[in-house]
Amino acid sequence: MEYRPLGRTGWQVSAVSFGAWAIGGSWGETDDAQSLAALERAVELGVNFFDTADVYGDGRSERLLGELRKRHGDHILIATKAGRRLDPHTASGYTLENLTAFVERSLANLGVEAIDLLQLHCPPTEVYSRDETYAALDELVRQGKVRFYGVSVEKIAEALEAVQHPGVQTVQIIFNIFRPRPAEEFFPEARRRQVGILARVPLASGLLSGKLRPESRFAKDDHRSYNRYGQSFDQGETFSGVEYTSGLQAVEELRPLISSLLPRERAGVELSARETEVSLPRGETAAASMAQFALRWILMFPEVSCAIPGARNPAQVEENTAAVDLPPLGEETMRRVQEIYDGWVREQVHHRW
Repeated sequence: MEYRPLGRTGWQVSAVSFGAWAIGGSWGETDDAQSLAALERAVELGVNFFDTADVYGDGRSERLLGELRKRHGDHILIATKAGRRLDPHTASGYTLENLTAFVERSLANLGVEAIDLLQLHCPPTEVYSRDETYAALDELVRQGKVRFYGVSVEKIAEALEAVQHPGVQTVQIIFNIFRPRPAEEFFPEARRRQVGILARVPLASGLLSGKLRPESRFAKDDHRSYNRYGQSFDQGETFSGVEYTSGLQAVEELRPLISSLLPRERAGVELSARETEVSLPRGETAAASMAQFALRWILMFPEVSCAIPGARNPAQVEENTAAVDLPPLGEETMRRVQEIYDGWVREQVHHRW
């Protein structure tokens, strides 16, 4: 596993970490035993950073991570989020009183005395410029209930506003092959201010896994079924805001680029046994998957502290973490990825977030 600094926290976190939205809910049926097996396999493979939120399964995801923490101790770092429990979800609700209630609930779910990293959970844009909200977060740190805090954002403008506030240690933002704009407009400022970047939705809700097809169907309680057009929350959270059919076409354009990637040997994982070989045009095969290629693309950006793909079973964890074993992508490959984005995706998303 590769480790990278997380902002100014002093922590070194696994470059491929673990996003725990899918083990809480909104992705179809989940199985707690399988989820715990996935979490355990992640630890075995060197993952030390896990991201969740209090609304993922109404605390289910936090409780599973609390169980993991009991087994492995505080060298396992857990980030959670707060704010989306507000009803109505308004900027005025981001008060010390409400945030304290959310934090205390998360502390109980996680079974810890202090939250390692608390993040505002995609609040209304106005919140990012409210001094009183940051004062409330500073107070939670002073009280010892929170060690560090950051923000999770929908828009680059929100990220740029948030990092003006000195207590913000991290920004969680959608960043993937289909959403590259943060590298142009936000990463330089994050680097200047030594702010950690968590790349969320790194596989574009599965589009960049290479496993989805036009005939793929999703459960009614899977956000890829009910939020494809932003009916329940921001459209950018589902398939990164990309129209499904054109996203699949872009993936087919990307697929041949992985044919030359050869993973380095890694202890504990037999390459020949991995379920990561993918079929390419003309019947060729590659020793890496589309998901690994997409994650390796993200890791080409040194400003990224970690990518946080989800996983619901150990095999998915193995596939995701193996991305760190791939060699760097060459200039020509990076240029071709940009061309595919420009041709299939850019018009849909570049101006929106």
